[in-house]
Amino acid sequence: MHMVAKPSGGMQQVLKLSLAATFCYVVATFYFGLRAHSLALISEAGHNVSDMLAIVLSYVAVYFQTRPATEEKTFGYQRAGVLAAFVNALTLIVLAGWIAFAALHRLATPEPVQPKLMMYVAAAGVIMNGVIAGLLWRFSGDVNIRSVFLHMLGDTLSTAAVILGGLAILFTGMTWIDPVLSMIIAGMILYSSYGIVRETLHILLEGTPKNLQLHEIRASMQSVEGVLNVHDLHVWSLGSSSHALASHVTIAEMPLSDCSAILEGINCALRDRFHIHHTTLQFETRGCETTHGCAAPPELEVAGGHAHHHHGHSH
Repeated sequence: MHMVAKPSGGMQQVLKLSLAATFCYVVATFYFGLRAHSLALISEAGHNVSDMLAIVLSYVAVYFQTRPATEEKTFGYQRAGVLAAFVNALTLIVLAGWIAFAALHRLATPEPVQPKLMMYVAAAGVIMNGVIAGLLWRFSGDVNIRSVFLHMLGDTLSTAAVILGGLAILFTGMTWIDPVLSMIIAGMILYSSYGIVRETLHILLEGTPKNLQLHEIRASMQSVEGVLNVHDLHVWSLGSSSHALASHVTIAEMPLSDCSAILEGINCALRDRFHIHHTTLQFETRGCETTHGCAAPPELEVAGGHAHHHHGHSH
């Protein structure tokens, strides 16, 4: 049974720090947004509330990913992070719609804003979000953490835009710049969220991992000496970076010891070239009407791999 590798304590510490800093910034942005009558700042507060939700969900997901597999959850909780990222991205899409709607209303009924206050608060946000995004980047190989990283990176860019907008309002007096900035922020949120929704939904629907090509995997398996054919081949993701494979493999009738050598060759190819450690391989024999297929016993599994259920298949 596969055991999920425990995420580093550094990942959890970064998420805790991000949560505390984001909470403080949400309170400050909302308060000063109201004082400055800036929809752009209030939009930033809403964006950062979604960041808080993202961080909380991601932290919970990291916790669940450390839990071992059980008889009820045989693959453990590897998809907890994927599910958290999916929920995060959906909340961002809803938030983007709300910001765009509020910005259109503000364009119809413009209000005076305080550009200097906008710029000061936004500058603090650029520094905070930039630092957090830099810390999260180290763990961005995980789609769960990457969704939070994109939140913070988007915030860094959008708060930088608020600074430029405040500067433009200060020199031109054009208050419509504030809601236009809000619409730009909404567009950035929507763009970053769409990619996460698509990637996580692909994993949840057990699609073939984007970085793997099924024909290449089949060719690699069939190149192992003794393999005649590979069919019923399925590859899917357990988590953001953990893949599994199930397949039928046709071989010629041979002694059991030769079968185990083929099994080892296939698993080595899958592990070394494609980083697939979870395999379920069912051997079928060709040209044999009376015997049952050969199966490699558990003690002959490849060291360091996680190949399971190497069944025989009768003909």
